[in-house]
Order: sequence, then structure tokens, then C-alpha cells
Amino acid sequence: MEKLFKKFVNTTKALRGAGGCPWDKKQTHESLIKCLREESEEVVQAIENKDFVNLQEELGDLLLQVVFHANLAEEEGKFTINDVIKGIDDKLIRRHPHVFGSEKADTPEESLALWKKMKAKEKEAKK
Repeated sequence: MEKLFKKFVNTTKALRGAGGCPWDKKQTHESLIKCLREESEEVVQAIENKDFVNLQEELGDLLLQVVFHANLAEEEGKFTINDVIKGIDDKLIRRHPHVFGSEKADTPEESLALWKKMKAKEKEAKK
């Protein structure tokens, strides 16, 4: 998976590189908002329709949006796709202390309560 993901990221970077696609080179975070919304909605529609063949394709389109925005941010010196992945991985670990720590949650409700508790702690720490 790691090799395939790296290949995909490199493919997306080539679209904006030397000899890349003029349309892709022109895009900004702002110009892609409409695409991001459309792709997100198409994922929702595929789920609602239980259309798993289409869901696979639409998730790919949504993943493209995530990686493309991360590439734009990298070009701007803001962050990379690795930063995005590390950030969400760290967040999942922090917000699941019943899986990765010593907390206990036996029901979905207890799990959600822990999630909310950890999220509130994070929000308070950012102040």
C-alpha cells in the first residue's frame, strides 16, 4: 500500500510539474472548492444508493482532492501529505484511549463519550 500511495502522490505532483497539465497547474485551494464539494457529495450519494462500485471510484476522486490540496500546501511551504497523515493518525490514537491507552469503553456510547472528552481537552489546550 505504501508504494502504491507514493506512486499516486507522485502522479498528482507530475500534473503540476514541468510538462504537466495546464488546467492542474492553474488550480488553487479556492478554485478547487467546487470540485471538493462535488466529489464529497458524490461519495454520499454512492453510500446512500449502496452503489459500492461507484463508491470505490468516488472515494478515489475524493482522495485526489485531499492529496491535491496537500500538494498545493506543500508548494506554499505550509505542510505536506505526510503531515496530514501523521496529524490524523495522532488524533485517532489520542481520541481512542480505550484502544491505545488504559481507558475502558465497552459500548459505543462510552467510546463516543471518551472521544468527546479527548476532543474537548484538545480544544482547551489550543486556547
